[in-house]
Amino acid sequence: MCGIAGLLAQRVRSATELDHVVQAMVRTLAHRGPDDDGTWVDPERGVALAHRRLAIVDLSARGHQPMVSACARYVLTVNGEIYNHRALRRNLGLTMWRGESDTETLLACLTRDGVEKTLPRLTGMFAIAIWDRVLQRLVLVRDRMGEKPLYWGTLPGGDLVFGSELRALKAHPDWDGALDDAAVAAFMQRGAIPSPLSVWRGIAKLAPGEWLEAKRGEPVRVHRWWNLVETASAARQAKPRHLDDGAAVDALEHLVDGAVRDQMQADVPVGAFLSGGIDSALIVAMMTRHAARPVRTFTIGFDDKDFDEAPHARAIAAHLGTDHTEAIMTGADALAIIPDLPRVYDEPFADASQLPTLLLSRLARMQVAVALTGDGGDELFAGYPRYLVAHRMWPHLRRLPRTVRRIAAGAIDRVRPGTWSSIGHRWPGRLAPADLGSKMHRLARTVLAANSREEMHALLMSHRHSSRVDMASVLGSYAGIPAGRPGHGLLSDVEFMCLMDQLSYLPDDILVKVDRAAMSVGLETRLPLLDQRIVEFAWQAPVHHKIRDGRGKWVLRQVLQRHVPRALVDRPKRGFFVPLGEWLRGPLRPWANDLLDPALLSRHGLLDAAGIARLWDEHVAGTRNWQYELWDALMFQAWWLEHGTTQRCSAHSTA
Repeated sequence: MCGIAGLLAQRVRSATELDHVVQAMVRTLAHRGPDDDGTWVDPERGVALAHRRLAIVDLSARGHQPMVSACARYVLTVNGEIYNHRALRRNLGLTMWRGESDTETLLACLTRDGVEKTLPRLTGMFAIAIWDRVLQRLVLVRDRMGEKPLYWGTLPGGDLVFGSELRALKAHPDWDGALDDAAVAAFMQRGAIPSPLSVWRGIAKLAPGEWLEAKRGEPVRVHRWWNLVETASAARQAKPRHLDDGAAVDALEHLVDGAVRDQMQADVPVGAFLSGGIDSALIVAMMTRHAARPVRTFTIGFDDKDFDEAPHARAIAAHLGTDHTEAIMTGADALAIIPDLPRVYDEPFADASQLPTLLLSRLARMQVAVALTGDGGDELFAGYPRYLVAHRMWPHLRRLPRTVRRIAAGAIDRVRPGTWSSIGHRWPGRLAPADLGSKMHRLARTVLAANSREEMHALLMSHRHSSRVDMASVLGSYAGIPAGRPGHGLLSDVEFMCLMDQLSYLPDDILVKVDRAAMSVGLETRLPLLDQRIVEFAWQAPVHHKIRDGRGKWVLRQVLQRHVPRALVDRPKRGFFVPLGEWLRGPLRPWANDLLDPALLSRHGLLDAAGIARLWDEHVAGTRNWQYELWDALMFQAWWLEHGTTQRCSAHSTA
């Protein structure tokens, strides 16, 4: 895990000038690689590559980057890990190696097979920059699922620049950033900026599974080396895997065990995030098979019992015999962390679970340099409640006339959230839904308002649930998502929603949250469930191996129950939620009140100051829960103040 940066200059620069520029760029990424740094420049061709190293495999100087291939054709800088690099070495059949790093292995593969043939053979998470001296081209690559970030763009002076984070591009002397109004609008809709957009106009995220080639004086070309849509469609068109329940559980256990084994490879201490849920518990259970000592596990709990899963994580850790560390997060802790968020996330980001994720990363980094996580299980195996909506409700609701659905939505919306919640409190035991009022209003303004599954998913993922939803705006926030691609008709409603989440929510929200939080303290996170073999297995699995008995992730649950008693994990899904609504009414209220001051909201002209003020008043009064909408506005305000821009992105407001 590291940070990379570089440029392909369009005008002549001296070696000294190129090195100075690229050093300034990569210096901003020191947090991603505290162990070493390096640059490589070719003034004749105008190329400069830079690297910040977090040493995980082969801690010696033989792993220093940028690294030049033995044949001297390729120069490489990479962020991430190639988990199958030892198998690739064996297949290459070489007897002389300089060191043990996966970077050297990757260079040898490029030397023998070239870029296009090498990429499909890689198992790992990575963002790669390659300079090919023979073809005189710069190649940028991003991994299949988007675990590692990579930004790129062309600056006013003509230089193509790239980096692991936006801050590296901003360090170039030709930087002249302007806010992208479409990106800001999408952010206020979804709490994250979807690929390929970035908050800065003209700067893009390389999408998962893409590779880019650039040559001096020629247009940039972007290609796909792996396509999730095609993978999903091909799996559903192929002859179904007639695995009975037992065989399916066996197959998945074998795949997860292999992925965990591969991802535990490191020359530094390795641990795991343990939330108390199914996915992280399964990862830790597999780790105990291969660890020579008790696995180090880390958990964040909350002082609000309605959100605290630390006791569940503690019980699982005790059963598995891990070396367990936990911390409890309070509203005061959140207030202390909040000033760091604009720096950590570098562009507007408003998933409130970023707060405990950052605290968890800091906690883990005190003992380990690598942490395995369970991220990806929900998107692959239908773990979110919205998948149950698609599976059980949508097939019936979509048959109702729009007029009937509109009347039902209006009737639900006219009942105050508090009234709905009081009804929910009367339900027996575990059947009582938390915050029923907000959920009923959300149902009215999402599922009942939708006219297609595309609209249903977009509305369910939207943070803005006004009674007058602008559907064009909601769907427009799905920048770059190929919703109309061939093969979608072969997918069930549940599979379609899984696909949309894997294309958008997973890489643009979940993976951003984890990468930036962990790398802000030099911690490498690894996600075994996103191994491409598990992704392919999930797409070959029928829906009844994902949803059964009204619950998601059936096959994952069965694997876990072979290692952890069912009683320890058999409870309703909570996720990594925080008591944000109450914190905003309590310890975070003064901070939020300052940022949501109408005069400050109006200064940049980007947000609807009057509308946000109304939401804030209703939230503080406790009549409505607008935590997500308000957190979006707060995170944008905090980011805008941190980065000091006074530019407007358009004449109209976006929220």
